[in-house]
Parts: sequence; C-alpha cells; structure tokens
Amino acid sequence: MDNKNTRTIKPNTKYKHFKGKEYLVLHIAKHSETLEEMVVYQALYGEYGIWVRPLDMFLEKIEREGNVINRFEEIME
Repeated sequence: MDNKNTRTIKPNTKYKHFKGKEYLVLHIAKHSETLEEMVVYQALYGEYGIWVRPLDMFLEKIEREGNVINRFEEIME
C-alpha cells in the first residue's frame, strides 16, 4: 500500500478520524529534537483532550476492511 500523500493540514479545521470521532487541528509544530513536523489537535468530545501525532501519520492512508482510506479526513462545512 502506498502511504504517500499530497494533502496538507489546515489549522483551525475539523477532521474526522477513521473510527468516527471528530477533532480540531490547532497547530503544526516541530519536535524539539528531531524537527519532525507534528500535528497538534483537540478532541471535540469527552474531556476535549489535546493530542500530538506525527504529520506523516496524520496524513497516511490505512487499510480498513479491505478499503484504503485516509486516517483523518477533512470535514467540509
């Protein structure tokens, strides 16, 4: 499976995780040691936790039930 992606992440935009929960991207940050780009995002449910995930992982495609889908999909409003 080819995980390369040309999508970009937009801060202040909502995204839906493939498991169905919604999140708001707050910032794109850099890891202090590796300079790897990271996505800082907030859950839009429960305790509204703040999470960090590598940008490449946020944008990657995954296989679920035989289909290749985006891990996070932008919510168009």
